[in-house]
Amino acid sequence: MSSQALQTREAKQAQSKIWQVIGASAAGTVIEWYDFYIFGSLAAILSGVFYPQGNPTVALLSTLATFATGFVVRPFGALFFGRIGDLIGRKYAFLVTLIIMGGATSVIGLIPGYASIGIWAPIILVSLRLLQGLALGGEYGGAAVYVAEHVPDNKRGFYTSFIQITATAGLFVSLGVILAVRLSLSAEAFQAWGWRIPFLLSSLLVALSFWIRMSLRESPLFTKLKDSGKTSTAPVRDTLTWQNMKGMLLSLFGATAGQGVVWYTGQFYALTFLQNSLKIPFITANYIVSIALLAAVPFFVVFGSLSDKIGRKKIMMAGNLLAALLYYPIYLAMKANAASPVMLTLLVFVQVLLVTVVYGPIAAYLVEAFPAKIRYTSMSLPYHIGNGVFGGLTPFIATAVVAATGNMFAGLVYPISIAALTFVVGSLFLKETRQVSIWHEVSEDKASAAVAKAKAEVAAAAADD
Repeated sequence: MSSQALQTREAKQAQSKIWQVIGASAAGTVIEWYDFYIFGSLAAILSGVFYPQGNPTVALLSTLATFATGFVVRPFGALFFGRIGDLIGRKYAFLVTLIIMGGATSVIGLIPGYASIGIWAPIILVSLRLLQGLALGGEYGGAAVYVAEHVPDNKRGFYTSFIQITATAGLFVSLGVILAVRLSLSAEAFQAWGWRIPFLLSSLLVALSFWIRMSLRESPLFTKLKDSGKTSTAPVRDTLTWQNMKGMLLSLFGATAGQGVVWYTGQFYALTFLQNSLKIPFITANYIVSIALLAAVPFFVVFGSLSDKIGRKKIMMAGNLLAALLYYPIYLAMKANAASPVMLTLLVFVQVLLVTVVYGPIAAYLVEAFPAKIRYTSMSLPYHIGNGVFGGLTPFIATAVVAATGNMFAGLVYPISIAALTFVVGSLFLKETRQVSIWHEVSEDKASAAVAKAKAEVAAAAADD
């Protein structure tokens, strides 16, 4: 075989390996997001099952608060599983998170309601929700880092954007499964027991994903880092040094906080607003959001890929600015067009499009912003504080503000303020990371030849894309 033919074959093999890595990582992450979000998608129904009735608004707020607890603990999951990922390996950490998430979700489908076991129903529900949050705190960082450490530097935004799709895909799948189950049952049967089916399905999906992920090897960069003795022996301590903390705080307030509120406003608060403020029927509201999500999905890749060419910072800051400027007019238009599902779908689509602008490049940015030996822990913390605390609390805070003021638009003050803050901080202080090579930490040692070969393989894999 000629040298050129051999190089072509090796390039194709390397390219195939990259897509295998992305496919296996994304499949598991979609399922974890599905597990996490069916709770939010069924919030209106769960409030009637697990909390005492009498005041529907209080019951809904209690459910949204339970939903939010899963977000609040995500940073702790980031620390715990990030440490495992930086000490033992990326693959092991996100296998464990998958099992914990799937187990907690399946058990939610088995809990008796408040009418049967009283106060124990919400106590058990909150406990399982905490487990879900801890698991998700370790999942996303592991998947994003694992993919990023398999791909070439100049296409990191493109390849990691497929992981960015998984959150929206998980929400879309959750809505799709819920709609399918609802349409196959009467409204009474779905309210009584049918809502449990989407939770119980998780066990099958997790088993499939676990089997797929078991076939993966550890990331080549982490393997070289470990072989050269350059991994951290205390990832949490090294992550919490002042120098690294400054980088995490900047990433939080200059990137992930705004991205978090934009994500949860466009995809969760929009659904809550449709159902509770505009009184759109359950099935219609879910159809509207599902169609908008599906239409917007390709744009995660568009903006992730564009960030490889013009930079991560410009795109993320543009998304935050547009969100701060457009939310109020968009929601005014939603109220004015409440009788038109077509217009409502278009207006939700615009919100999800803003999500793709801020979210498409952010995995690549976070991977590039922190050193390899503490990358899993360091990127997971600002991501999950931004998304778990600032973003995850958006539906609860916005709904509570609306309930307190009686103004259906008052809840928008929160996401608009955070998006504006992120735009200002990020524009002034965030560094562009597009030109960063994540291989430099392992390239100047005895393993340099092996590292060079690994880099050549991933570069060759991208050559035909």
